[in-house]
Amino acid sequence: MAASAASASSDMFDEIVMAEERFHGEGYQEGYAEGSHVGVVEGRRYGSLHGARIGSEIGCYLGFALTWQCLLQKCTDEKNSKKIKALDSLIGMIQKFPYEDPTYDKLQEDLEKIRGKFKQSSVIN
Repeated sequence: MAASAASASSDMFDEIVMAEERFHGEGYQEGYAEGSHVGVVEGRRYGSLHGARIGSEIGCYLGFALTWQCLLQKCTDEKNSKKIKALDSLIGMIQKFPYEDPTYDKLQEDLEKIRGKFKQSSVIN
């Protein structure tokens, strides 16, 4: 009977120790799942906001370039032809920009080139 009582108390102790480990594992899994979900939601929100800012910026550059292109269309002197060439280059860069591919590895690099071309075009005009 004493062996049976010792075995029963040892089983209870094992259950308590194992319960702590089991609850720790379940808590970790629940926390991980919740954190992953919140991370995806936050990432999507940040991506949408950042993408909208880039789209707005590029839209502004395109509007600038198209407006000046129309204004300079009737001018044929050499000074204006350089301006038109710079504007055409800016418009071409914007049209080739990969709006729908966020995984494009040179996205930031191309965006910086567009910004530089815009600065060049705005100084010329």
